[in-house]
Amino acid sequence: MNASDLRRGTVIIFNGAPHRVLEFQHRTPGNLRAFVQAKLRNLKSGLSTEARFSSTENIERVQLEQHMMQYLYKEGDTYHFMNTETYDQIGLEAEALGDNVYYLVDGIQIEMEMYEGRPIGIEPPGVIELTVVETPPEMKGATASGSPKPAKLETGLMVTVPAFVKEGERVRVDTATGQYLERVR
Repeated sequence: MNASDLRRGTVIIFNGAPHRVLEFQHRTPGNLRAFVQAKLRNLKSGLSTEARFSSTENIERVQLEQHMMQYLYKEGDTYHFMNTETYDQIGLEAEALGDNVYYLVDGIQIEMEMYEGRPIGIEPPGVIELTVVETPPEMKGATASGSPKPAKLETGLMVTVPAFVKEGERVRVDTATGQYLERVR
């Protein structure tokens, strides 16, 4: 694939090791050649690095194995999952999961990505429903279009919600951006 085809979450081979693209920016500075600036995380060591590619440079994309897994429980900093086909259990450290830990609720089905038989991360569903556990009360006289307020969800995720959302209500969150979408009725 060309460097200009890089997207967030793509896994590529960089310096002989698999790296996940965390951020990327396509730049065309003045009359110079276009390039892609990318922030990458090494999937074996966990270290992050910056890289610059010519927009026409060929990059090797890694083909990952996908396995459907069910989230079971958390023990210390390790999150345990079960393969829904073989019933094998796998533990992943919080560091390998990154912000995806905020989308893990008991029994949720997720896609686990494997590289050379080793788990390297998960892909949560696009939208997830979570319960609001802590948020300031609605102010009297505030309209629905009033200013948003912070809310803490059951997994510890902090999101900005409209003023009418109360504690105990369920909300939908976009897992790609971590933003509030709507209240569940």
